[in-house]
Amino acid sequence: MTTATRKDFASDQEVRWCPGCGDYAILANVQGVMPDLGTPRERIVFVSGIGCAARFPYYMNTFGFHSIHGRAPAIATGISATRSDLKVFVVTGDGDALSIGGNHLIHAMRRNANLTIIMFNNQIYGLTKGQYSPTSELGKVTKSTPFGSLDHPFNPVSLALGAEATFVARSLDNERAHLAEMVELAARHQGTSFIEVYQNCNIFNDGAFDAIRGNQANQIRLEHGQPIRFGADHEKGVALGRTGQLRIVDVARAGSEASAGQPGEDGREVVAEEDLLVHDAYRDDPGLAFMLSRLAHTPHGPTPVGLFRQVSRPVYGEQMQAQLDDAVARQGPGDLGALLAGRDTWTVE
Repeated sequence: MTTATRKDFASDQEVRWCPGCGDYAILANVQGVMPDLGTPRERIVFVSGIGCAARFPYYMNTFGFHSIHGRAPAIATGISATRSDLKVFVVTGDGDALSIGGNHLIHAMRRNANLTIIMFNNQIYGLTKGQYSPTSELGKVTKSTPFGSLDHPFNPVSLALGAEATFVARSLDNERAHLAEMVELAARHQGTSFIEVYQNCNIFNDGAFDAIRGNQANQIRLEHGQPIRFGADHEKGVALGRTGQLRIVDVARAGSEASAGQPGEDGREVVAEEDLLVHDAYRDDPGLAFMLSRLAHTPHGPTPVGLFRQVSRPVYGEQMQAQLDDAVARQGPGDLGALLAGRDTWTVE
């Protein structure tokens, strides 16, 4: 048996995105993860909507469906529910998923359809040349908002957790090892997996994520079972306050003049390491993961990345099939002709 490689999952189509676009890195990463899943190409389907990210199915040597604007989660849910033998991915952008597709996205997540949803978030409409999107920051000046956007932006991770998605993660386009880890974890999860990927649009929104891109001072890596620490020397952390709020703190270090309970040089509270919040990605209640997602509404300061939540819940397609099997067992096979010719008819005069 021949072992598959990344090249086996790359189609013969010329990849066409703007030079320097973060989409190239995400594509290479996903293609690189596919062989590790051990799923044959003929049992993998990529579904996309409309936008720059929607070109993705053309570049994957798998089955694919370039669908309509915002409806990729609905179409993918239908594929997944009726073909449990397939591994179904949804590739979408912040505009496609959260604007016209918002309703389809949240219902796919609440149903826990067996889908891996990868949302490219560049905080702009790229394909239509630079209008503000549902994740653009307040005051964003674009072609469609020349005086600055008045819309409060979505926090996609908060939205997914609010819809009780059973797998929620965040990564960045150029964080190769981290993104590969998140994609593989998501693909192996049973149920709806949602990954927000900060993706740089170097043409219309260049540098949107520079505050956390490769910046240990602002990038909070979430690791299950570990105290939440960050910073160049892990000198900062996240603690849970007495009133239930999360706060950024300094961590007391041996030989430091600041001791636990006292303010540090920057005025932040100093706490001992044992007082830091320990991340629990497998906690059934999404409340704590939601609080972590609110540490940064937009990525301009300390921002969590990694796995926020992963829990088990019945999968939509499996529940639907069990319901059908039960109906057949109790009532016998259905008769479509009898249904169409039944008594529920009307005469229109």
